[in-house]
Amino acid sequence: MTDPVPVIVVSGNWVKKHKFVFNTDDKGCRVVQIDEETTHDKLVKLVLDDYGLNELSHQLKLSYMFSKKAMKNMSLDTPPVYVSNDRQLQCFLSLRKIDQLRLCVEFTLKEYMEISRKDGSRARMKRPSSSGSKLESRYEVPDGGFEGFCYDYSENQDEEAGDQEADDEEEDDEFSSRFDVFDDSDGASSDDDNFTVYGDPQNKDEDSPSLPPKKKPQNIEMAGSAGDSEALRLELSSLNLAVGQRYRSKEDLVYRLKLLAVRDGFDFNVPVSNPTAVNIVCWVDECRWRVRASTQGDEPHFYVRIYDSEHTCSVTERSNRSRQATPDVLGVLYRDFLGDVGPDVKPKSVGVIINKHFRIKMGYWKSHRTLMYARQIDQGTPESSFEELPSYLYMIRRANPGTVTRLQLDEEGRFNYVFIAFGASIAGFPFMRKVVVVDGTFLHGSYKGTLLTALAQDGNFQIYPIAFGIVDTENDDSWRWFFTQLKVVIPDDKDLAIISDRHKSIGKAIGEVFSLASRGICTYHLYKNILVKFKGKHLFPLVKKAARCFRLSDFNEAFNEIEASDQNLHGYLQRAGVQMWARVHFPGERYNLMTTNIAESMNKALSKARSLPIVRLLESIRTMMTRWFAERREDANSQQTTLSRGVEKLLQARVTAARLMGVQTIDALRVQVTYGTQLHIVNVDAKKCTCRRFDHEKLPCIHAIAAAEHMGVSRISLCSPYYKRSYLVSAYAAPIMPSDTAIPVPQIVVNQPCLPPIVVNQPGRPKKIRIKSSLEVAIGNKRPRKQHRSLLGGDSRVDEKTASEGNEELDRMEIRMRMRYGENRRRDKGVPIACDCSAAVLVATSRDPNTRGKLYFSCPYEISDGPGRGCGFMRWWTVALCDEFEKIKEEKNEMKQDLDAAKKRIEAQEEKIFLMEEKFEALEKKYQSLNKYL
Repeated sequence: MTDPVPVIVVSGNWVKKHKFVFNTDDKGCRVVQIDEETTHDKLVKLVLDDYGLNELSHQLKLSYMFSKKAMKNMSLDTPPVYVSNDRQLQCFLSLRKIDQLRLCVEFTLKEYMEISRKDGSRARMKRPSSSGSKLESRYEVPDGGFEGFCYDYSENQDEEAGDQEADDEEEDDEFSSRFDVFDDSDGASSDDDNFTVYGDPQNKDEDSPSLPPKKKPQNIEMAGSAGDSEALRLELSSLNLAVGQRYRSKEDLVYRLKLLAVRDGFDFNVPVSNPTAVNIVCWVDECRWRVRASTQGDEPHFYVRIYDSEHTCSVTERSNRSRQATPDVLGVLYRDFLGDVGPDVKPKSVGVIINKHFRIKMGYWKSHRTLMYARQIDQGTPESSFEELPSYLYMIRRANPGTVTRLQLDEEGRFNYVFIAFGASIAGFPFMRKVVVVDGTFLHGSYKGTLLTALAQDGNFQIYPIAFGIVDTENDDSWRWFFTQLKVVIPDDKDLAIISDRHKSIGKAIGEVFSLASRGICTYHLYKNILVKFKGKHLFPLVKKAARCFRLSDFNEAFNEIEASDQNLHGYLQRAGVQMWARVHFPGERYNLMTTNIAESMNKALSKARSLPIVRLLESIRTMMTRWFAERREDANSQQTTLSRGVEKLLQARVTAARLMGVQTIDALRVQVTYGTQLHIVNVDAKKCTCRRFDHEKLPCIHAIAAAEHMGVSRISLCSPYYKRSYLVSAYAAPIMPSDTAIPVPQIVVNQPCLPPIVVNQPGRPKKIRIKSSLEVAIGNKRPRKQHRSLLGGDSRVDEKTASEGNEELDRMEIRMRMRYGENRRRDKGVPIACDCSAAVLVATSRDPNTRGKLYFSCPYEISDGPGRGCGFMRWWTVALCDEFEKIKEEKNEMKQDLDAAKKRIEAQEEKIFLMEEKFEALEKKYQSLNKYL
């Protein structure tokens, strides 16, 4: 028999970070003597006895980690070795002879604890069960919701669980009155939510020790800690302590006293603190304020035994120290009692509020850390958000049938990609025009990343979100993965069009995944590249005209003019792919979607949420979509017209213009429509017009409206069904529900690992604002032109806001006109400042044979530019100038009258000044005469 050897035993629990780390708790460590004949069961009893725990109520798990020397040749994520039998114990003793190893012990409460009945019999009471050990394996959820590593139960555990369930059934039959503290599923009955009985040990035996309180105890259990997501939500007035209060641990009691100290403006010392008792006194000597708390038996809870709440020291003395006013304490107080922690809150505001309520001096960085901690309590840490991601996706998919979610992890269980498309969006997409706009934008959280979006536009010209994805960055792999998941939602089709910027990875992914779809590029990004790379702004309007042409002849005319003016620009446009940016050459149908503006608008709508942790970001998207779908569903149901409200507003101007057209019947199906020298042929049955606007937009142009009115055909029948109210109602029929938290999440989903990705943060403060291009900077720094110069020609599209910002650049006459007339200026007289749609007017030349060459003021927008654009404003140049001349004469007379009145006021003031001077001289003389006697 060998001599016994001492083994160090440490209490705590294992936590997996980049490697497994053992976090010790307040139970401390013990030293036990064991030898080669010591069995596992004997060692367990020794450890329980040394820690003063009962084997009937507690169970433990023994484990150890290899030494640092041995870990050099192993992977960092090597898990600890659990000692569960005699053979494993002998292996531990063998390794201990080579390296200095310690035993790690994890204590848990048994699920069933033996209790004594009054009749002398014994039964078992169920406790909240702790999670058992899991084995790591590859697991795929049947619906494809998760990919990568996850946790599963072993076969032995399944058998033990089955045996345990059988025991439960037998006990239920034998002891029908067995109390289960978690039997109540909704928490509406039993003692779960009855806060008045907290503090009394449940099912306490008659022989168990009772509290000897000096005062009548208040049976309230105070829970909460600095890092706990269940933060204190009590009123400030209820932070007071009372004898008999129960706390889960000593740390909870001390933390509660920190909140109380900050509220009342004092500090404290802790002269006595051990695992079973704590004594806290005011930091000022001879002050009688004190708190004493201790445990009861083997329970870890701390009970307040003595509490003297009255301070006998001076308030000026005890408030001289405030060591407890740390950002974590102030963050809890601010978040629970004082203010909001939203993205608009600034650290300076937090400092002002805390200083006002608690009289604590707050610097900027202390206020900043306080706000960050308060947000962390409310939103959770970025690391915990990744851990919650599998459960969140599961609950969203359960609450919204038809929702598609995908979570991609690497081999180490770290996050790669996530994809989500709500079932309501998928069900409503068949009622959308088959044009999808995709784009990516940066995230500003701790782990960066990129948010990918896939959007459509409904028949009311509103953004319709389809799918969202979060990836590390925009590259070939991420976009290919995103489009692969998107293909599950939107099948590949030759009628499908995908609009994006000129990112090469997007083009590759579309070619591989959506080979039948037509790809188009954003014309706005094309324009920006042209303005940066090529000089000569006179060609920019030609490029814009060529991109938006409806007829091939108009495109060829503009494109040939570009070629004659600049060969390099012509070659650049050809290399960019004419079929991707020119409307007339696009192989599919892109309707009015020439840019990715709806994606940029979505990025702007999510600008604040893009700095949140990943689960909060997805929840913000869900909240926004829930609100959008509810409002638009109600709006669509309230519409009385057959067409959507946006289309009605667009066609209103076209109907007015169509009445000026001349119509001549050709045959039963076709008519010719003329206006001046223009002539177009409309086929009402085929829904085509030689202007080609009708063909591309699927909405009747002014020629088609004139032809339909002439032939007695309903103009509503000429519109595509995508623009009808019935399609709009069907698109938003399904609601988007929040995550379903009523039913517990399966343990296999909860235990699925999802670690945050590894990122390298750049030094310095993170950038929250996108870096503008050189073109945007130049445009922003450019001084605005005078408003009246836009009236002399050119396509000036300066709106009223831009014009008002440039008031200092206007001449005196126009400033006076704005001050005198403002918004009440009559639009039927004088030189117009803006048209009926509030846009800056421009000067055009008439091409009508009767008035050829005459100048007139006109609205800068065409009717087809979208809803709310194109008011049809027109006023002849000569008439406006005559009216303006009369107005100037009137103003001249008024100014002369104002000048005369001002002169009279000046003369009156001069007379008053003269009288005051005389009075002052008289007082001066009187003062000098009196000064002689002093």
